[in-house]
Amino acid sequence: MKPVNVLIMGAAGRDFHNFNVFFRGNERCRVRAFTATQIPNIEGRQYPAELAGSLYPEGIPIYPESELINLIKELNINQVVFSYSDVSHEYVMHIASRVIAAGVSFRIMGGAETMVKSTKPVVAVCAVRTGSGKSQTTRFVCKVLKEIGFQVAVIRHPMPYGDLVAQKVQRFAELEDLKKYDCTIEEMEEYEPHIHTGTIVYAGVDYEAILREAEKEADVIVWDGGNNDMSFYKPDLMITVADPLRPGHELTYYPGESNVLMSDVVVINKVGSADPIDVEEVRNNIRVMNPQAVIVEAASPISVEDPSVIEGKSVLVIEDGPTLTHGGMEFGAGVVAAGKFGAVEIIDPRPYTVGTITETFEKYPDIGALLPAMGYGEQQMKDLEETIRLTECDSVIIGTPIDLRRVIHIDKPSTRVTYDLQIIGKPDLADIIRKKFSG
Repeated sequence: MKPVNVLIMGAAGRDFHNFNVFFRGNERCRVRAFTATQIPNIEGRQYPAELAGSLYPEGIPIYPESELINLIKELNINQVVFSYSDVSHEYVMHIASRVIAAGVSFRIMGGAETMVKSTKPVVAVCAVRTGSGKSQTTRFVCKVLKEIGFQVAVIRHPMPYGDLVAQKVQRFAELEDLKKYDCTIEEMEEYEPHIHTGTIVYAGVDYEAILREAEKEADVIVWDGGNNDMSFYKPDLMITVADPLRPGHELTYYPGESNVLMSDVVVINKVGSADPIDVEEVRNNIRVMNPQAVIVEAASPISVEDPSVIEGKSVLVIEDGPTLTHGGMEFGAGVVAAGKFGAVEIIDPRPYTVGTITETFEKYPDIGALLPAMGYGEQQMKDLEETIRLTECDSVIIGTPIDLRRVIHIDKPSTRVTYDLQIIGKPDLADIIRKKFSG
């Protein structure tokens, strides 16, 4: 029987995982190409033969998503597999409509085909949208599990932007490991906070191989999902973080809605800064969608190193890149700090941007008067540093999960904003975890 020609649409994460666990040794299919979007410098590369397996001795090419329809014709594609996240239902169906109009099938893969079973208990932390507060929720979960007495390993959603073969399985235990693997700012933002709390982090490309390594040293695996993707592992406890600053998105985003429907616990974060009406809307939506889920309320209060750097100053606010770009958030912790500690003005960086940072604003015009901490490669880091240097402001607020001053030079007075999860009232997420895992 002639194999089905498959094209996988992705963003260097879920797409590679779906290939590895379902298509890699599947004689019934031939993956002819990947397409890439959301992140720069991925298209034009190869998924290497060393990772692709014996059916793909030359590897698999990666193309820009803009070439999708032409590729369907040129490569005689029979099936397109949609394999990335943090997109609206409308967006997904527009893609599906174009694929169907091109005469081929459109597919989204579910958990039975893509979730790897661990030999250890798994807690999966997912989200409705990028920027909901999943990272601090994951840190909270790890803290509780350690207090119970477990050795914990976090496995972080993939961000393989460099040498894919070298990144097959990565282990991060010390800050020096970030240099060892030549991490981007985006990768450091996710790994560094765990390292600071003494938690081992695994990441990479081959997530079954990664899991088997993590199982050797962990009693419990914590899946730290990214980009509101589904878990790559079958969870024993699934937690999804919802964001009342974007009410209704739990109903209208892929796969955020699926995450809510599958969850044992839904954490409504940011209740301290959201409109109570919006909090109630999210709560009611969750109750209708998944009546069995336990709803937990939380806040993410901020702390600032030096408020005097903000008070009375004209400030440049730097926020987490993906949260502002495809996450669509209009503000983050940096803006909250600017308001709380008395900045007189937030300076618009757009007149001062250079190179790839200018391109980011062109691609995402709704970012507004904030600077996304883009650092997918050395050039973006240089352009970010130069944009900060050129911006006419008194001081800089760093609202990113890492201290940017460790990786780029900031030539102005600066202060960093940090935040952790704070559970509000009952039910308490810590109690739920203790009950689940300590008998």
